[in-house]
Amino acid sequence: MKNKKHPKKIYLNENEMPRAWYNIMADMKNKPLPPLHPATKKPVGPEDLAPLFPMELIKQEVSTEKFIEIPEEVLEIYKIWRPSPLIRAYGLEKALDTPAKIYYKYEGVSPAGSHKPNTAVPQAYYNYKEGVKKITTETGAGQWGSALSYATQLFGIELQVFMVKVSYHQKPYRKTMMRLWNADVVPSPSPLTEVGRKILEEDPENPGSLGIAISEAVEMAVKDPHTKYALGSVLNHVLLHQTVIGLEAKKQMEKVDAYPDVIIGCFGGGSNFAGISFPFLEDKLLKDQKMRVIAVEPESCPKLTRGQFRYDFGDSVGMTPLIPMFTLGHTFMPPSIHAGGLRYHGAGAIVSQLLKDDIIEASAVHQNESFQAGRLFAQAEGIIPAPESTHAIAQTIREALQAKEEGLEKTILFNLSGHGHLDLGAYEQFLEGKTQDYSVTDEQISKNLKVLDHMQIPKI
Repeated sequence: MKNKKHPKKIYLNENEMPRAWYNIMADMKNKPLPPLHPATKKPVGPEDLAPLFPMELIKQEVSTEKFIEIPEEVLEIYKIWRPSPLIRAYGLEKALDTPAKIYYKYEGVSPAGSHKPNTAVPQAYYNYKEGVKKITTETGAGQWGSALSYATQLFGIELQVFMVKVSYHQKPYRKTMMRLWNADVVPSPSPLTEVGRKILEEDPENPGSLGIAISEAVEMAVKDPHTKYALGSVLNHVLLHQTVIGLEAKKQMEKVDAYPDVIIGCFGGGSNFAGISFPFLEDKLLKDQKMRVIAVEPESCPKLTRGQFRYDFGDSVGMTPLIPMFTLGHTFMPPSIHAGGLRYHGAGAIVSQLLKDDIIEASAVHQNESFQAGRLFAQAEGIIPAPESTHAIAQTIREALQAKEEGLEKTILFNLSGHGHLDLGAYEQFLEGKTQDYSVTDEQISKNLKVLDHMQIPKI
């Protein structure tokens, strides 16, 4: 299956790295509605966000400037693993016997083994420039926590990580990575915060959620004027930093005279999906380029496919601003699937607006289908993917088999956001037939969304 025009790996050199992040807000006809203050329900201003974030990140959060320059110090660190390779999945194409051409952008080459350092490094840098001594954060599967641990120790910043309890126990070596990079890691809910203590009093066996961990991290940051908070997904500035992925991928595909008909990314809060898709969506928004862009979430946490578009809190307790999002309700407790990075009740404002406007699509995949896809990919391509990324692979397989059925040639691009070397315990359970599929009932979703009505949260 050799093809001289389409090499297995497509590289860029350091001089071809993006020098600026792409801000899709500049090109959106319908901009997202503003976040609202949790108490006043009025649009938040920079002064409301100042206790949590350094001012440069606040400016990026609200910016409509199309390109935002990447600081030279950040670029130098990026060069440790960037540009990342774009790989033609010849092995997977052969295994599926499909006419589709499949490409994947591989972010597992970073020090933390995922795409998360793309935003962890600039977030740590901007905090460092403002003189911040300590940062708090949350992490689901541990990929964000390990990435920020790596980044903060580069700049001499102390880090406190609240790791969702179920992942804290499922993924012990993620904790080890964080601790090697000088972070303090505790299972969430924890006794370190009022939020954590209250939840543990009510339910000592609470498995935790990203929403709870966010509440704990925000509480700790707000109470200490020398501490800031960092988030690994959802917010505009986080998605902005991840666009280095798609910007590189566009250049790499140009080198082999290819362009995707379908772009796929797994979806938790939006950073992975936005990173690969936003630079291509520029062409759809401005040039009416025909393509399908698909965000893939777990069936057990289906905010895009079954949630409501409305204002909701980013955390479980209601400490964060209200964000216009597709949500299952901030009190939703997702089942304990192994793709911990996708266990989040809501979606970022930009992605939510794009979905509302039918510019992107959403799909949902059960856990066992995603693991089956991960196994096939490992056999065909040699890379063991993170459980989160297997959701994108599962959708890619669906699209490739549909192309085979219809006899159509199409080009598929997906983001392989990280490797699964620290997720082998999950794969072992899958191979032994111990992983379960979870379906959320309409009644469960309705119950959690009614909480927003009782709280008189403004509707959109």
